[in-house]
Amino acid sequence: MKMNTRKNVRGQGMSEYLIIVALIAVAGIAVMGLFGGAARNQVAGMALEISGQEGSGSTGDAQADATAAAADANTAKSLNNYTGGNAAIQ
Repeated sequence: MKMNTRKNVRGQGMSEYLIIVALIAVAGIAVMGLFGGAARNQVAGMALEISGQEGSGSTGDAQADATAAAADANTAKSLNNYTGGNAAIQ
């Protein structure tokens, strides 16, 4: 009887751990979706500088992406304008 209780507690702890890891993964995906362009360009700029090349172009692209992400975050979103970005996609 005591052995089953111990296994159940271990299984519950593992389930809680997996839920926390999944939440962190989802949050990471959301952050990379919002700031992915800026992060990608920053890493590209650092890689260019480490290899001895000029990385200012990638750094400038990262700043432009960050500015665009900030402007998008500050835009008021509601049901009145939720289709506003569809024209840019077509």
